[in-house]
Amino acid sequence: MQNPRHNPAKNRLVLPALLACYVIWGSTYLAIHMALPSFPPFFQMATRFLAAGGLLMAWLCLRGHARPTRTEWRNAVLVGILMLGGGMGLTAQASVHIGSGLIATFIAIVPMMTSGWGLLFGQRPSRLELAGMLTGLVGVCVLVQGASFSAAPVGLLCIIGATLTWSLGSVLSTTRLPLAKGPMGFASQMLCGGAALLLVSLALGEHMVWPPTLEASAAWLYLVLAGSLVAFSAYMYLLAHASSAVATSYAFVNPLIALFLGVVLAGEVVMAKEWLACGIILLGVVFILVAGQKSPKH
Repeated sequence: MQNPRHNPAKNRLVLPALLACYVIWGSTYLAIHMALPSFPPFFQMATRFLAAGGLLMAWLCLRGHARPTRTEWRNAVLVGILMLGGGMGLTAQASVHIGSGLIATFIAIVPMMTSGWGLLFGQRPSRLELAGMLTGLVGVCVLVQGASFSAAPVGLLCIIGATLTWSLGSVLSTTRLPLAKGPMGFASQMLCGGAALLLVSLALGEHMVWPPTLEASAAWLYLVLAGSLVAFSAYMYLLAHASSAVATSYAFVNPLIALFLGVVLAGEVVMAKEWLACGIILLGVVFILVAGQKSPKH
């Protein structure tokens, strides 16, 4: 059987899929910030993932895809709580206090945190991965000393929690808590994570501002359709038809796009020390991605 990664007809879509992950995911941080005036953080993420997960699940069921088993639903609940409930919910909360570009820069350390969590499951990092983790740690230390993070300790705590839970959920989903195969796994994860986020929103007493502004509504719709459906479908395609290093290279590009959009479109201010931290963190990400490309394929 021909390896799909070496199928020229299929691989023609690798570049468009990469661009989708780069541009769309890089712009979602600004979209989260733009939606906040009408959609509070946890409510915003809850409705985003419930809508996207419901649409995707309905489409897959109509096409005759097998539904997740009871065990896969249980795993989707746990992974959804970690990755979407903790990861995306706390990211949206951090957006209340910190600019979108700097949040994206901090989140670039997720590949390093994922490697760190992997130690608990017997996954030893290579020397290059270890160098990337240490480099990223230096970058984070520089970043959090900048004016933006120093002035918003709550935002800093939120983004630290977000990266910890997202990376842990990522590791568990590929080791101890496998989801249903393909898009069905992500649909179930979005539904479960969205439900958890909605419970948090209700517990916090969040209320949507009605009627929502046109800008906030457009941003929310962009997060549902482009951020959750189009970009993730592109990411799933890359996982199947490109190397893992190529598929995860969005972690290197997204902060650059988010910083550019935040400065140009939202008037966010990034200090010289924060730009330096961005460069150090992204250098660490490069080490991680190169190490992943050099690792033996199974």
